[in-house]
Amino acid sequence: MAGQGDADSYTGHYVQANGPDIYYREHGQRDGQPLILIHGGLLTSDSWQPYLPAFAQRYRVITPDSRGHGRTNNPTGSMSFRLLADDVAALVQALGLDKPFIAGYSDGGQIALEIGMRYPDLPRALVIGGAYAELTGGSSEWVRSILGDEQSSDVDYEKFERENPAFAAGLRQDHGTERWKTLLKEIKPMWNARLNYTPEDFAKGAAPTLVLLGDRDDFVPVEEGVRMYRLLPNAELAVVPGADHPDLIFSPSKVAVAQPIILDFLQRHGDAGERSRLSGVESQS
Repeated sequence: MAGQGDADSYTGHYVQANGPDIYYREHGQRDGQPLILIHGGLLTSDSWQPYLPAFAQRYRVITPDSRGHGRTNNPTGSMSFRLLADDVAALVQALGLDKPFIAGYSDGGQIALEIGMRYPDLPRALVIGGAYAELTGGSSEWVRSILGDEQSSDVDYEKFERENPAFAAGLRQDHGTERWKTLLKEIKPMWNARLNYTPEDFAKGAAPTLVLLGDRDDFVPVEEGVRMYRLLPNAELAVVPGADHPDLIFSPSKVAVAQPIILDFLQRHGDAGERSRLSGVESQS
């Protein structure tokens, strides 16, 4: 049994899945139920570090870098939430995982939502954090402010660096001295895309789902989270007080609130699933 301090926690691996060579790390319990953590846009799997000590005590935690992010390539140059969901589904198959938990935040939450709709039998349960049912005005305004007019596929990198020097430095460090510019161009259409989900799309998401957001989120208003919660057939809703969009990843005090909420959800559904599986094994013996 591997603990978080074992070599696998620090050694990265690559696996070919749906085209890209996906970089991932494993943490925690080798024989624990698998938990895949999907990071937000322009971040990497390292952004989940604040959650890992608690999650790794109980689960086999798998943290991939998404297509075009960090150490994962993007051979097609294209990017969409649907394509990234296909990548995760292919990763699950490549690693031979059985009914993993899947938790995502921000873009990772959008990917988790797509997985719930398009691969309803894949996850044991889902955590959809900081995601919207449809592109919001707050998100569009922010994207426009840093990447420019949504009608153009171009990005003014010099302007971006001039107006966001610390942000640009972080992107350069996380994604490479030139690769970060390519990532901005690839991600811009995805961030501006109209999702056009229907009630029937949400009805397909039958896996137990936790919808999680902050009550000060400028990208995903509470009303949007409630709407998603109402549309999904097997959902719970958790709202972290006093938290804006980045806080559930970058604020230690807000992570300290969100973490036990997520663990409680996973343990309730994981334990129930395991009891059901064991009951089925016993009935056959």
